[in-house]
Amino acid sequence: MTAPPFAGASRVVCVGETMAVLAPTSSVSLEFAEECMLGIGGAESNVAAQLAELGLTAVWAGRVGSDPFGQRVLRVLSERGVDVSLAEVDASAPTAVYFKEPDTGTGARTLYYRAGSAASLMGPEAIRRWSLDSAPWVHISGITAALSATCRALLEAVLDQRAAAGLPTSFDVNYRPALWAPAEAGPVLLELASRATVVLVGLDEAQTLWGCMTVEDVAEVLPEPGHLVVKDGAVEAIEYVRPSGGPRAAYRVPARQVDVVEPVGAGDAFAAGFLAGFICGTHPADRLSLGHALAAWTLGGRGDFRPGHGLTAPGPARSGAS
Repeated sequence: MTAPPFAGASRVVCVGETMAVLAPTSSVSLEFAEECMLGIGGAESNVAAQLAELGLTAVWAGRVGSDPFGQRVLRVLSERGVDVSLAEVDASAPTAVYFKEPDTGTGARTLYYRAGSAASLMGPEAIRRWSLDSAPWVHISGITAALSATCRALLEAVLDQRAAAGLPTSFDVNYRPALWAPAEAGPVLLELASRATVVLVGLDEAQTLWGCMTVEDVAEVLPEPGHLVVKDGAVEAIEYVRPSGGPRAAYRVPARQVDVVEPVGAGDAFAAGFLAGFICGTHPADRLSLGHALAAWTLGGRGDFRPGHGLTAPGPARSGAS
């Protein structure tokens, strides 16, 4: 198995919104909680933090308000080893906030308060300010497309310009039903995913968005990406590799069985592990395994990001692997 053509692009720019997060300190509903923990959360910055802990250079590009929540976002990401030099502070709009409602018998919930946030005002002009058209690697997600029309235009511009330059972009579908309905999100996310170098999507997301019942259905719906990763929950993850002009190959690695404390953030951890392995040129089975390892570790904690996994970026592909 040869290394991917983008191996060595160890500086990853993750673009998206990061919010303040509040969650009860115990397993009670928000209605009855007396105390809450204040943290930060955002899919793309979660990936950046995991990449930084693995030893890669991770940059977060986004926008926060000129408020204590925004200051907290920048401070915490910096403490996690993430470069926030591209982050912008907007004095005219607030940092978004979300609340996590614990599962008290009727299922966990996420309550978003991000309409009109500073990040929702981002647009395609940011590409020039952030030099996204020349960054070695850019990671984006479908969450940003749901924030506003200008945010959607930003993602479209990123994919257009990077494809024209022959530079890689990874796209995590990250469908959030609290932000938009499947009828609206499905076509948009499919079109964005079709233009990325690496795509990550959950089988459950693909079922909701595109009516896919099997992982093979997802591969049929998304034939364009050279690397398509389908996560089948607690069962397995599959990477479909489609070399230019060659037949598609599939690599499968079972998920790790763990006791779940908190599911939020596990998908981002998986994405970071997989991308780190991909960028470092590992075999598909090894990068899928690293994704599983980080996801399993994150599932054992309450925060969106759980440090201290003790893993490092992997070495090159195994000799003789196929």
